[in-house]
Amino acid sequence: MNRDEFLALALRNPVNVTIIDELARLDLPDAWLVSGCLMQTVWNVLTGRAIDHGIADYDAFYFDPDTSWEAEDSVIRKLHARLGHLGAKVEIRNQARVHLWFPDKHGLPYPPLRSSREGIDRFLTQNTQVGVRRTDDGYEVYAPHGFDDVAGLIARPNPGPNFSAANYVVKAARWKALWPELTVIVAE
Repeated sequence: MNRDEFLALALRNPVNVTIIDELARLDLPDAWLVSGCLMQTVWNVLTGRAIDHGIADYDAFYFDPDTSWEAEDSVIRKLHARLGHLGAKVEIRNQARVHLWFPDKHGLPYPPLRSSREGIDRFLTQNTQVGVRRTDDGYEVYAPHGFDDVAGLIARPNPGPNFSAANYVVKAARWKALWPELTVIVAE
């Protein structure tokens, strides 16, 4: 699977398209729709399931040097007001703030990020390391490990400073129950 094939399949989910378009309208810095909602949409198309099967939420990232909770909360409220009609759970987070709350919430280190792409780079699995955003002439896709795991329905751990084998096992088990075709690579 190449970039264009991935994008065409991910954009078959109208919720993905609406969120991407709204992020562009809000003109948030370094804003992306990321992770499972993209990859799982592709899995659903490939396996003939409903387009939104198994998608628990839609994650969006942006990167703003204003790390105050008030600034992020304002963005969250604005996006929810604009997307409430979708009936989908949309979670948007300022990647400049993650290091402030992640260690307390997960008990793992999380060095500060310098961009939303770095946040994508730290996802628990390689198959979820995908992001899409609007550009003036179409879309930009970020996928540091390519699309082979997405196309092959493979869950592969992404070891890094905030990797949790226990969290990986839980996530992979949830996915395997929803997509039995999935191949799960065991975390070492």
